[in-house]
Amino acid sequence: MTAITPKATSAGSDFCEGIQYFSEAFAGLDTYGRTPAIELGQEAIADPTDPAAIFQTLLAADALRYLTLQITASKASGHPGGFASQAEAYAALVMLGYKNIITEVGHHAPGFYSAMFLDRSLEDMGIFTVQQLRDGYREKHGLLGHLSGYIPGILAPAGPLGQGQHFAMASALLHLDKLFPFTIGDGGLGEPYVMSSMAHFHTAFPGVTNFLPVLVWNGYSQEHHSMVSLKTNEQMMAYWQGNGFEEVVLVDAKDFDDQNQAGDYIDSTAFSFEQRLAFTKAVLVAVDEAARSALNGKLTVFIIKQLKGAGVHARGAKSHNLYPKDTLDAPHIINALKERALPHEAWQLVRTNCERAGGGPAAKTVVTEFELPLPELGELPLEEYHVGGDPKVSTTSMGRLVAKVGQMDRNFLVTNADGNEASGIANINQALKIIHPTTDDLYNQAPQGQVYEPLSEDACAGLAAALSLMGARSLWCSYESFAINGLPIWQTVTQAMAELRRPTPSTITLFTAGALEQGRNGWTHQRPEIEAYFASMMRNGNVFPLFPPDANSIQVCYDWALSTKNKGIVITASKSPLPIRTTFEQTRQGLHNGAVVLQEVDSNQGGSKKVVFAVIGDMTLIPVFEAAAFLETEGLGVKIVSVINPRRLYRPDDTAWETCAEPEGGFLDDEKFAELFAGDALVGVTGGPAAMLEPIMLRSTAKRDIFAWKRGETTASAGELMAFNGLTAQALTKRALELVH
Repeated sequence: MTAITPKATSAGSDFCEGIQYFSEAFAGLDTYGRTPAIELGQEAIADPTDPAAIFQTLLAADALRYLTLQITASKASGHPGGFASQAEAYAALVMLGYKNIITEVGHHAPGFYSAMFLDRSLEDMGIFTVQQLRDGYREKHGLLGHLSGYIPGILAPAGPLGQGQHFAMASALLHLDKLFPFTIGDGGLGEPYVMSSMAHFHTAFPGVTNFLPVLVWNGYSQEHHSMVSLKTNEQMMAYWQGNGFEEVVLVDAKDFDDQNQAGDYIDSTAFSFEQRLAFTKAVLVAVDEAARSALNGKLTVFIIKQLKGAGVHARGAKSHNLYPKDTLDAPHIINALKERALPHEAWQLVRTNCERAGGGPAAKTVVTEFELPLPELGELPLEEYHVGGDPKVSTTSMGRLVAKVGQMDRNFLVTNADGNEASGIANINQALKIIHPTTDDLYNQAPQGQVYEPLSEDACAGLAAALSLMGARSLWCSYESFAINGLPIWQTVTQAMAELRRPTPSTITLFTAGALEQGRNGWTHQRPEIEAYFASMMRNGNVFPLFPPDANSIQVCYDWALSTKNKGIVITASKSPLPIRTTFEQTRQGLHNGAVVLQEVDSNQGGSKKVVFAVIGDMTLIPVFEAAAFLETEGLGVKIVSVINPRRLYRPDDTAWETCAEPEGGFLDDEKFAELFAGDALVGVTGGPAAMLEPIMLRSTAKRDIFAWKRGETTASAGELMAFNGLTAQALTKRALELVH
């Protein structure tokens, strides 16, 4: 039995301060641990079959397990089990020099933090010792519970399942010479988008294979067996092959078990020392094979099959989460830490290897620690239409600018699940071409296009948002009704952008085919409630929903969006020809002030009252102008205000703008707010949810009311659908008169 020394430190290992237990010996250390396996000046081990490299990879895996358990137990909170089951795979990737590692699994966070600590990345946030690592875990301004771009060396956030592959694929597309491994849990493999999004990406970009899924097949999900736990190795390999993966590399811990463990999922930390080394060698060689395959043009997956919780405090789903009873003083935690304890010199060896791997700490080397160089766009060819002239389609006007951006920036991608032509932006397809293996001019298809069209909003939002997070420009286009299916990853990215330690282009969307245009399609296509989601997100401080009222305005909105950093910008517009109501300068004012006056008519009767309409949207202006004309005949003063950028209309303290990376304030002061909205009655009008009008209703002191979306129905026209929702000139007029009398 190896002796255990509690709470020991040594002068030569200051970073070890806070390690609870050290062992006094470790088999093989004198033989295989004399010098670091990654030599000075090198970025990786020279040979994955070298006994010293194998031994030191095993040390790294145990060090990761130890830290993962100790930092989670220090707060009796967090998730050690999933990461522990693949510690050998992560250690192998690092020893082979690969540091651009992403995860699908937010619950792997403590393992990733342990890795960032070992390679000294966390020193950038003032974490130099294990004690500081423990203190900062799951604390404000520290190591948050799930991964975020706030943490040095971490490439991407990880929260909801079904997202990690998007970050890896976007990174691979932008950096063809680097490998982007990303871990997937077998619980998360059940998410519907993981496989389908990779399949579509590979069809669109067959030469981009430098992303490597690492399936952590440990038999369990969060609280029970995983849904793929009964698959045989052959069935699992066939599953990946059936989804287009040419190379499937699988290492099963059971093949190395010499302890007669029961079941299909085995804990390698229970093996004899010799078999632990044999298993680690198999993982190291297999990871090297998989990495080379992915970098050399084959779509490849690496699968490590090992019991969840291997080497920590519990096994199976019971290892997933710590609870208040799981403290550092609990006997089962103490025993587990002692089992994984390493000598001082082993810790120093592991740290040296981790620091040298990949050319230095991840915080100094991974791609997201640097701004991606972007080509200059210059001045976009904005075309200003005459106010009151022929109606124009807003989306088409923006599409012309989008095409120019794509021609200037070859990394720029447009994503759309429902088809650009259906959204009035066929000009994007004509200029940039849909990425497709079949060349067809009739359908604007070409293998080298820049329009990505999987029939999945998750895949569209995922790749577009991930590209922006990784430093590139992109545009996600969607029908407003269906965008909700891609919104979770867009929200994840915008939240991460608020925390990023580097500037990156804002993630921009264009949502078309609003509810009011979808009469014949019925309620299935009439779902503007997504705007309530964005209304809530405005309070984050870096989310800007924009509502251009016409084809002039949308051009200025998109031009502004392209100039911003670290924001989520949502442009919502109709695909119908609509009147030109604003000049470019008016929209610039509207972007700055939040809104712009479209029409103001004073009463023709002395001392009479004024009604102010605060309008969100473009089609909704039609009944408002009709109502205004009637109210004028009644002798009332009327003002119509188009709300273009509602985020500006909040008060500064209403949002968390000052906490955001690349913070932007610029809120409208009370005096100017009164200039826009003061009157005897205020009527808010929107074709979407009432929540978007909150900034105005919070500040107004006038008698006020809201006309907003209620629900969908099949109708013959936009007017009939507006009538179904009470958005008519007659209803607006009646309520305005009630408010002023």
